[in-house]
Amino acid sequence: MLQPLITLLLFFLGASDPQFEDWEGMEEVEYSSSFMQLLASNDLIFVVLGVSLLIWFTLLFFIVRLDRKVSQLERQNRDQNS
Repeated sequence: MLQPLITLLLFFLGASDPQFEDWEGMEEVEYSSSFMQLLASNDLIFVVLGVSLLIWFTLLFFIVRLDRKVSQLERQNRDQNS
């Protein structure tokens, strides 16, 4: 679990380096997949923002779902003890 986080951290730290300002292979982007064309057509910051928002909304969804299940279990426990 720790290795992917370290990899992402190193990627984002290295992305601020001027040598990574242009993506390698961007000259041939018209021959690549449609996903890579989408990434190349937009600014990279918007792609990062979109992925970040997707992760946050997914976490929020699971937290709300977990809270509802715990509340339901608390009610069941309270009813059984009464």
